[in-house]
Amino acid sequence: MAQDLDELLDEVESKFCGSDPLALGAAERPPGGRGVLSNDRSRAEAKEKLRSTERFKREDDLDSLINEIFEDPNFDKKSFKLKSKSSDTTSVRASIQGLGKSCSPVYLGGSSAPCGIGTTTSQRACDHLRCTACDFRVVSYDDCMWDKSCDYLFFRNNMPESHKLKTKLVEKKGARAYACQCSWRTAEGLAELGAEPRLRWVCGKH
Repeated sequence: MAQDLDELLDEVESKFCGSDPLALGAAERPPGGRGVLSNDRSRAEAKEKLRSTERFKREDDLDSLINEIFEDPNFDKKSFKLKSKSSDTTSVRASIQGLGKSCSPVYLGGSSAPCGIGTTTSQRACDHLRCTACDFRVVSYDDCMWDKSCDYLFFRNNMPESHKLKTKLVEKKGARAYACQCSWRTAEGLAELGAEPRLRWVCGKH
């Protein structure tokens, strides 16, 4: 390509610049002896135009190549084909589908009740509860119940420090103790949270 550029420059010089300005007679030179400067400037402009032309030509070739790649009907298959095991794909899809879902309705349950996203067909105890009153996440303890001496000040002062909360837990098989900073409950069987209107707990999404 460099050789082609040199040949084009020689051709432009021969057509537009004429003979060597040093060989021109005094009568042919412009007044003030500016002929050499003028011809040098003309040669520089011609070279610059040729360089610009070559640059645009290369850019056009590059654009054409990119367009050909994108117009290839097999482009997506060749470039973005994922190789993964079917089991991995299934687990990833399941985790994505479960992300950001809320329980409807919301269930509380004893330790024997499975935890997860609760629905009318899949009754599971919600393990992502949050209180809208104190804005604390609801904690739970399996096979435990809250002692009868628990009061508002106990949870207000000790939430969410588990080692302090456990001082008021009593072992009870099959029960599950729930608490936030302002409310607490012990559940033994599966029940809808809507049946407890005083509890300001909602599903914080799974």
